[in-house]
Amino acid sequence: MDFTPTEPQAEARELAARIFADLATHERLRAAGTGSDPELWKALTAAGLVAAVAELGLLGLVLLLEEQGRTTAQVPYAASCVYGQLAIAAHGTPEQRERLLPGIGDGTLVVTGAFPAQPAVRPSAPARSAGRPAGRPGLSGTVPVVPWLRDATHVLVADAERRLWLVALGEGTGVEETELTAPWSAGRLTLHDAPAEPLGPHRPRPGPGPDSAPGPTATPTPYADVLATARTAFAGLQAGVCAGSLTRAVAHTNSREQFGRPLATRQAVQLRAADAHMDIEAIRVTAYEAAWRRDEGLPYATHALTAAWWASEAGQRVVHTGQHLHGGAGADVEHPVHRHFLWGRQLDAYLGSGGEVLQELGEVIASGS
Repeated sequence: MDFTPTEPQAEARELAARIFADLATHERLRAAGTGSDPELWKALTAAGLVAAVAELGLLGLVLLLEEQGRTTAQVPYAASCVYGQLAIAAHGTPEQRERLLPGIGDGTLVVTGAFPAQPAVRPSAPARSAGRPAGRPGLSGTVPVVPWLRDATHVLVADAERRLWLVALGEGTGVEETELTAPWSAGRLTLHDAPAEPLGPHRPRPGPGPDSAPGPTATPTPYADVLATARTAFAGLQAGVCAGSLTRAVAHTNSREQFGRPLATRQAVQLRAADAHMDIEAIRVTAYEAAWRRDEGLPYATHALTAAWWASEAGQRVVHTGQHLHGGAGADVEHPVHRHFLWGRQLDAYLGSGGEVLQELGEVIASGS
């Protein structure tokens, strides 16, 4: 395994770090509220940092999402890259790639997804209706929580057979705002015979049993691949969120004095920060490994689950530590470290609790399928 970034990946990471540092300031984040920062999104797409993801690979995206996480930047970057750019590049038809990828790359199209929530939609029989091409089915059902839904033009959803569908928000879709732990724009999506197109050619579901996390030798279905990609990418985002939280805590404990000595000189503070650092490295290296394996065409579903477990279980420990080491300031909901706390807890919930992820990982390993 070699996790050393390629030259294009390293250059993209440096560019992303500069853009996020310049535009994702505390003042701009407070002004954005739960919405996206349009100027930041425009800067990212103009710099080619969305379009380039198809060439940079999942490892490149993980590196870029780390930089977003360090600043908790309010843009739908992870969602549109995972459920749009990478999903369509890997599983879309040539016509879908030609039609959709340029718009996703320049930011005029934003895709989000209903993953990793269980599929809750069902296709209807193909029919002709206003705005729907002949033979294209509609989807009906409800997805309780979809992140960044307010910013999206399209949503990638799965039905009970784990088939992927791309829905353009508009006819047959209803959006109801919902509040999350983190200040992400999210909504409840209701589909009522909404026009939808299958992502790529639909294939029969292989064999009995779930295919959300295929074993070491299985060929992943499009659903399984997108789910594992999402787990890996959002684990990388969590690594950045945690690193940003710890960086703030280290700066605070070095500058804050108690009884004439910086807090950072206290052994208890040092040990707490050291434990957090080790947790961050575990999240980072497992996300890197899963991403690298996908880019190399190797089985990676169990590695994605491992990264998700570390991001969920260790991530919430780290953001609690970051807030705790700020002392009374950490209880201030207006303090920048509080955003890291909220993002860390939201990513913990989005990836699935550590116990749930670990159970799924154990079942996959035990089945050997």
